[in-house]
Amino acid sequence: MLVPQLLNPKSIAVIGASNDTCKPGGKVLQNLLAHQYQGQLYAVNPREQQVQGVACYPSCEFLPDVDLAIIAVAANYVESALQTLAFQKSCKAFIVFSAGFSETCADGKALEARCAQIVNSVGGTLIGPNCIGVITAAYKGVFAGPIPAYNSMDCDCVSASGATMAYLLEAAIPRGLKFRDIFSVGNSAQVGVEEVLQYWDETFDPQHSSRIKLLYMEQIKEPQRFLKHAASLVNKGCRIAAIKAGNTEAGSRAVSSHTGALAGSDAAVSSLFRKAGVIRCYSRIELVYVAAIFSIQPLKGNRIAVITHAGGPGVMLTDILVKGGMQVPQLTGAKAEALLSKLHPGSSVANPIDFLATGNATQLGQILDAVENDFEEIDGSVVVFGTTGMWRVDDVYMVLHEKMKTCSKPIFPILPSAIQAAEELSRFHAMGHINFTDEVSFGYVLSRVNKLQPPYTCPTLPEVNTAKVRQVIQQAQEGYLPPDKVFDLLNAAGINTVKQHTATTLEEALDHASAIGYPLVMKVSGPVHKSDLGGVVVGIKYRTELEKTFGRLMQLEGADGVILQQQLSGTEVYLGAKAEDGYGHQVLCGLGGIFVEVFKDVSAALAPVGSEEARKMIRRLKSYPIIKGTRGKAGINEELLVEAIMKLSTLLEAAPEISEMDINPLMGTPGALVAVDARISVCKPERSIIDAPVQSIFVNPKSAAILSSQTA
Repeated sequence: MLVPQLLNPKSIAVIGASNDTCKPGGKVLQNLLAHQYQGQLYAVNPREQQVQGVACYPSCEFLPDVDLAIIAVAANYVESALQTLAFQKSCKAFIVFSAGFSETCADGKALEARCAQIVNSVGGTLIGPNCIGVITAAYKGVFAGPIPAYNSMDCDCVSASGATMAYLLEAAIPRGLKFRDIFSVGNSAQVGVEEVLQYWDETFDPQHSSRIKLLYMEQIKEPQRFLKHAASLVNKGCRIAAIKAGNTEAGSRAVSSHTGALAGSDAAVSSLFRKAGVIRCYSRIELVYVAAIFSIQPLKGNRIAVITHAGGPGVMLTDILVKGGMQVPQLTGAKAEALLSKLHPGSSVANPIDFLATGNATQLGQILDAVENDFEEIDGSVVVFGTTGMWRVDDVYMVLHEKMKTCSKPIFPILPSAIQAAEELSRFHAMGHINFTDEVSFGYVLSRVNKLQPPYTCPTLPEVNTAKVRQVIQQAQEGYLPPDKVFDLLNAAGINTVKQHTATTLEEALDHASAIGYPLVMKVSGPVHKSDLGGVVVGIKYRTELEKTFGRLMQLEGADGVILQQQLSGTEVYLGAKAEDGYGHQVLCGLGGIFVEVFKDVSAALAPVGSEEARKMIRRLKSYPIIKGTRGKAGINEELLVEAIMKLSTLLEAAPEISEMDINPLMGTPGALVAVDARISVCKPERSIIDAPVQSIFVNPKSAAILSSQTA
């Protein structure tokens, strides 16, 4: 928890204060003074008696009691300073700029842990080390700039990287964005992104708290904590955008299934963000654009009027909006003709609405009034208006200001003339507005923001034969389960399976074939990737084919038997699951057979997955038209696929020891969905399942209760 002394300190001591404002200890003191910190300021430097007009003490021992200490000395001096401040000076809040801790070596990591323990022992808050500081309403405790205009209802921001924070502000301030509280958490020895998110959630005040939260993180230490507080904030009316960097995985990863290859920590992050209602960004500019869109009233729909006095930007914006799933409806009829009559000859109101380079402020006002009052098929507008510098555009920007205040439909201003109209832009920002500068970047981001879904709530999941699931899991060895045990688990979860038997002798194979009936599918048992070895043969119709195929399959490396199955027809789909440390299980779906690896067209969600989330997973697939049925070919019963995803989610709750799982393929028709092949790998921790971390804040209470009774 963030202590009050960090947010609104009555006194601040800068340890390592300097008259040289090119040093962190000098720059932060300068910022505190320049931005008129109202509390008591102290400086500590053994070589100075006064620093920038502030009384200076030779060491921390000589300080009076202090609320907040900002520490800007070498790493090897930090621990002793913390001990003095925490144990002798009643200090409860600490910001450590110093580098040379866990980011450097094992000794630095141990030093960082000791520093955190000192602060923890007095119930204090530690920001850093290796950070640029904190900005609140009370003080500007940072050594890196720029320092944005403060607004109590604008963006809150937390960043694990000080440089990223500084560069983010460089991009945001020229576009008119303002900020509230800013936290650079650095190494996050005690306080990281999750802790700041929790603080924002637990102290949220509908009347006074910011509703825009921006995050930059390089790791998510506690995904479930993140999910809990991010979802809570979104449900309270906040809008959250986040960058999670460090997306690629260096080196190879040991995976042995389709799911293992397709599901990784980065996919888990995307699933986590979707579940929490957080929009994921991949660059600082994208984060700034999302924040700017958040600061304008929400768009209720996806139908846009593109208004421009320059044809090229209007065309490019229209293209990117339509590609992103937005609509730019054509405007026709008497009202469109009436609007056109007010514009210069050669103008167009078809949408894009192009009122030419000679268009003026009066005409822009008339266009915006028409969009507001006459065209019900429009939900909001984008205005692209710059200047060649031949004349000023104050009157145009004033019209934008007035209409953005009074219109019920949102207006998004793209004002690209940052140099030619610098003065006009500055006045526009001073009136409380933001602007965008690139129409294509804006269109891409608006399309993504408009698809953002609210957080998913606790789903109602199907019943599962938990007793049977636990019996199979408890009797299993680590690694891949035998085929019959895999099907036992699927059947216990209510997932339909194809008729099949495993044979280790030709006699057994002939008996099973008689029981199942021809035509048959024969698969080698043992190797994981059967198709790669030629270990799958379909269309076995006669005994002679069976005998020949059985002999060949048993000679394949790793073969321990042959699986005989009823041959089905239909569309192949795929379901999978992968346990990810801290996140629980990811559930994946896509087209089946070899297509899942070739096209990698999969959707993912974090378990537990309810019906709404499952349906969204399916409809996100590029191959969704195939699942629906296309060009006269029957598709799959979508509701059966939704149910299968939910049943798989329930199975994972009952058997969290499942580490990887493929059901590939499920054979789907309009009337049935049947699992044809599956693999399940089990990893058994030394501790009992009842002691394992909670899989999700959305865990099904009924399933948890059943599981508890089975493992107590």
